[in-house]
Amino acid sequence: MKIKDYFKKAQKEGWAIGKFNFSTLEQLKAIFAAAANLKSPIILETSEGESNFIGIQEAVALVKLFSEKFKIPAFLNLDHGKSLEYIKEVVAFGYNLVHFDSSKLPLEENIKETKKVVDYCHKKGIFVEGEVGIVAGSSIIHKEKIEIREEDLTDPEQALKFTKETKVDSLAINIGTFHGVEADGMNPHINLQRLKEIREKTKDIPLILHGGSGTPEEDIKEAIKLGIVGININTELRIVFASALKEEFRLNSDEIVPYKFLPPAIEAVQRVVEKKIKLFGSNGKI
Repeated sequence: MKIKDYFKKAQKEGWAIGKFNFSTLEQLKAIFAAAANLKSPIILETSEGESNFIGIQEAVALVKLFSEKFKIPAFLNLDHGKSLEYIKEVVAFGYNLVHFDSSKLPLEENIKETKKVVDYCHKKGIFVEGEVGIVAGSSIIHKEKIEIREEDLTDPEQALKFTKETKVDSLAINIGTFHGVEADGMNPHINLQRLKEIREKTKDIPLILHGGSGTPEEDIKEAIKLGIVGININTELRIVFASALKEEFRLNSDEIVPYKFLPPAIEAVQRVVEKKIKLFGSNGKI
């Protein structure tokens, strides 16, 4: 099945697909091991920075390799692509989806720029995610509180206009989340009323939640019931990966063999991904 088929299946059955970022082979192994254990479809993601580090061509080849090895439906997405030029590059190498984010532009400009991406990608058979509403923060631990501004939330009427005019395949929205996590590990609640209003306006278009790390689990469950079918997770994976490595170095400061100190980090990421897959309800959906 194609990714649009999985989104339709998720909408019908009331679950969501996890969208997990990676920038190393070890993270990728962990994500695939979790998906294989729980028989879940997955979306792998790289931001422009992550794809520059691991390599666009390498990311495509590795995802294809692991998908075939583990017999898992896996789709590779560019997360928060900022330019048509970069999108053309990842599409040429074999990415399955692209997320184009020009949400900081005024609505009409956002529509104009997104349409260019949609027109190009649809000719290539590539699924496109657009974005309305500004999701603040970055995939780090925030020492300062992130302000959730009313004007940054997705406006339902703008979401409707955007999806109709751009013909995007899915829509990333801001319903009170942000990228990264608060220092205490718990982020604010999702604005479920706003989500309900967006769902009523946009009807059947797949809705995507960014800033899933640190969001209360009960909010995630309710958001899925209200139409969220894709959830991005990045910061939580980074935190446990880094923490496990730091602890391993602390306990075994004389170790220099990578394949001996990396397994705890892989296992830590796998545990988080398995937890998210169960939370999202995508286990057993292959």
